[in-house]
This record gives sequence, C-alpha cells and structure tokens, in this order.
Amino acid sequence: MRAEERRQAIREILQRSDQPVSATALASQFSVSRQVIVGDIALLRAAGADISATPRGYVILQETAGFVRQVACQHDFAGMEAELNAMVDQGCTVVDVIVEHPIYGQLTGPLQLSSRYDVVQFIASDPKLLSTLTEGIHLHTLSCPSEAAFERVCAALEEIGVLYHD
Repeated sequence: MRAEERRQAIREILQRSDQPVSATALASQFSVSRQVIVGDIALLRAAGADISATPRGYVILQETAGFVRQVACQHDFAGMEAELNAMVDQGCTVVDVIVEHPIYGQLTGPLQLSSRYDVVQFIASDPKLLSTLTEGIHLHTLSCPSEAAFERVCAALEEIGVLYHD
C-alpha cells in the first residue's frame, strides 16, 4: 500500500470510529511503525483534516451536538475520577479540558469521555493534568442531552466539592 493510500484509509477509519483509535492499533493494522502513523497524522492535519489526539487515541471531532456548556472546576488528581463520573453519569460527554496559562494562554486538551468505561480508560492512561498549571482550576466543555442534564451535573459537582466558585 502506498503512503497516500494508507493516509486515506486512516482518515476513513477515524471518520467511521465512534471511539479514539490509537497510533499503535493503526500501526498494527497497516504493518508500519507507530512513528509512521504519527507522521501520517501530521500530514493529514497539514492537509486540513480536523484530527485531534486524545489520551486514548486519534479522533475526528464531530460537530458537538446537544446542549453545550462549560463548567468551572477545581480539584487535585484525587478528585478527577469523581468529577468525570459526575458528568458522564448524567448522560453528558466531556468534550475537553481547558486551562488559562499565564504564558501560553488558553490550553485545551480534547477528552471525548461519554461513559464510566471511558473515564476508567482515561485514568488508566496515567494522565498528567493540565490543571496542575493553574492550582487545579479548569473548565470542561460538556455536550449534554438537555439543560436539565447540565443542571444535574452542576448539582453533582457541587455535592462532591469540585465546582469552582469565585
């Protein structure tokens, strides 16, 4: 398979997948090294593909649907699992995490977490929290099925003590 054909196949795999696809899985599928896949992704991005790297693999972000809002939180590593579960338990997708860095400005990490399984997989990846740069303060973009679901998320975050207040 030529490199261009492989890149087109990678794009199609990512478009069809409803879960992140790791570079290792793609490398195995195409019998190339992980580094070749990383290079392919870079070339696809340079050609305009909207591919994001999440801690669990590559995704082509779909248009965020539903009721989209952001919520401000503050916690340390120990509070992360409860925070994320409080969001996905209400049927919401945790689209990303955002911090405001004093030098680099807004830093965003795509997450795409929609279930407790996704949360477990994310935590198993031993993530280094962006919020360590901001004393634990961060935003999450949420895609929720309704305003009521978002309100339940806020109530749950308040209950576990991670909803950020000025």
